[in-house]
Amino acid sequence: MTHVIVLADRCGGELRPLTDRYPVALLPIAAKPLLVHCIEDVGMAGLRDLTLVVSEHADLIRREIGNGARWGLRIDYLSSRGEETPLDLLRRLNLPVHQSRLVLRGDLLRAPCLKGFLDAQPAESTRAAWLEFSDARAGAVHLPPGCPDVAVARLAWQAGEAGTIPPVSGTGAAPEVYHSAIADLASYHRANLDAACGRVPGLRLPGRQVAVGLNVGRHSKVSPRSLRQGVALIGSDTRVDARAKLHGEVVISDEVLVDQDADIQDSVILPNTYIGQLVDIRNAIVCGADILRIDTGAQLHVNDTFLVADLDRHGNADYLMRPLNRLTGVVLLTASLPLWPIAAGLALLQQPRQPVVRHRLRGNRIELNEFGIRQRRTFTAFEWHCRPPVLRHLPRLLAVISGDLRLVGALPVSEADAAERIEPWQREADRAPAGLIGPSQLLLPQDALEEEIILSDALYAGRRSLRHNLSYLGLALRKLFGRSAWCG
Repeated sequence: MTHVIVLADRCGGELRPLTDRYPVALLPIAAKPLLVHCIEDVGMAGLRDLTLVVSEHADLIRREIGNGARWGLRIDYLSSRGEETPLDLLRRLNLPVHQSRLVLRGDLLRAPCLKGFLDAQPAESTRAAWLEFSDARAGAVHLPPGCPDVAVARLAWQAGEAGTIPPVSGTGAAPEVYHSAIADLASYHRANLDAACGRVPGLRLPGRQVAVGLNVGRHSKVSPRSLRQGVALIGSDTRVDARAKLHGEVVISDEVLVDQDADIQDSVILPNTYIGQLVDIRNAIVCGADILRIDTGAQLHVNDTFLVADLDRHGNADYLMRPLNRLTGVVLLTASLPLWPIAAGLALLQQPRQPVVRHRLRGNRIELNEFGIRQRRTFTAFEWHCRPPVLRHLPRLLAVISGDLRLVGALPVSEADAAERIEPWQREADRAPAGLIGPSQLLLPQDALEEEIILSDALYAGRRSLRHNLSYLGLALRKLFGRSAWCG
């Protein structure tokens, strides 16, 4: 029985910043890790015993691949220092000399071809044979029993980069098979689009076709109306708002959130990424908060979580809780109705000519300005002109219902005050949504300095989570029965 050795120990410096987060072997291609495509090819060839060579992030690969049972394989692991020569690795593996071996790389993309390659090998051959591609590293080397293993030097990643593939004796086959070494960000982007659009024959794509050109994975929610033209492949557990627009060739991986009116064209969105309202993504790779433009080579890390965000860091509760925020606002407004006549009466007694105060504040809804630049929309916030904070801020429940405010968030500020926040630490506060209650509203005195408020909101933005928000709701409930809430 042939023993398969899959090399998945690339360091991946040429693919940074993606490889700061993923090992090369787990980079998604059409919403499935590169290595999984390779393992499926091995399984289709009828092979069962496999050794996986891993280096950095070995724990992530072991967690994703396991022992191979889901593919009907038996997988064990060999640790590498990273891009070790295949010859050294085989000698360390110390397989029996009477056993045939198949060696290939699992950290690049190759259309399924192993079955045809092995079927074409003469039964009594004693010479090495290899798949010959324009990039030798994308091939595979078959070593019959007793054959010297020197031919595997063709698969060394560093030798291929230097253009020093050594000559070896044996036979080579050069089939017309799609392959990509994924040697830079542009080729990674192209390989994703090629796979999603069916230009990699035999590749197994996840999900099912729900409309012409639209392939959707398990537990994902996407409207066919979002695909305006072209082809889109959507991974599992992904939500694409019905008002979002997809053009050209688009790959959206697992656990991605695409908000309303986002426009994505010829791009690859990697797992656990949030694409905000009215965001325009073209010819790019988006990985968490990083936007990597393929046409210009520009790389941008975005701190504004209203634009794009890393859901591994910030979670998707903020997106999923929006309807619940509004519903809670309706419930609180209904419960507070008996207090409104009291608040109105106090305001008329204290300021009969102006019982209601209006403020223009920056909220959470997104709009385009006259120059086509997306910004947070300003709204009119009303207050009763009276001292008790609970009564004074009752009208802000209307802003919670409209979506301009969250139930818990940073202190809402005017557009002019926001424009004065120019230091990086000050801009951190803008990452948090504006809220009815929050650390600044509950913990700081009404005469707190602007710097104290900004620092409080910046700390909240960095630590924001569902658990923290629930703690502030509990604090607000306790303060509701305190003297300060009703006496001002």
